[in-house]
Amino acid sequence: MKTHAWWGIIILLFIVIVVLAWVLFAMPARVEAPTATSTPAVATSTQPLSARVVVTSPKANATVGNIFVVSGSAPGPWYFEASFPIKIVDKVNNFIGRGIAQAQGEWMTTDQVTFTATVTLDGTYSGPATVVLLRDNPSGMPENDDSVSVPIVIQ
Repeated sequence: MKTHAWWGIIILLFIVIVVLAWVLFAMPARVEAPTATSTPAVATSTQPLSARVVVTSPKANATVGNIFVVSGSAPGPWYFEASFPIKIVDKVNNFIGRGIAQAQGEWMTTDQVTFTATVTLDGTYSGPATVVLLRDNPSGMPENDDSVSVPIVIQ
């Protein structure tokens, strides 16, 4: 074959390779549409979390000593790392004690999770007070703040 014929074959092969490369890399690939699947609806409560906190002990207006147990249940999002803070304030809202409520089960859920806490009071205050259960809010964002209060009487 003559050199001229070889150049023709080489140019033709080059054109074929360029066209194939363009088809493979420049053309968008077809994407299959996802198939529809039925996912069960997740029931979300419209209640605020604080409405779902239940304090079983102490009952409202119960008389307690300087050390007492707070127990009940709260929804999982009330906790952070399986705990949330409890503070005790006197009748003029001065801080007089604290405790840390600990989840008694799996807390990474939206369901109710039982908790217990031993609360210790500072000083010798006696009289009306309030147990304040605080939603643990590590973000510090005010919209995530929430609390539940239970009136008590300290002996």
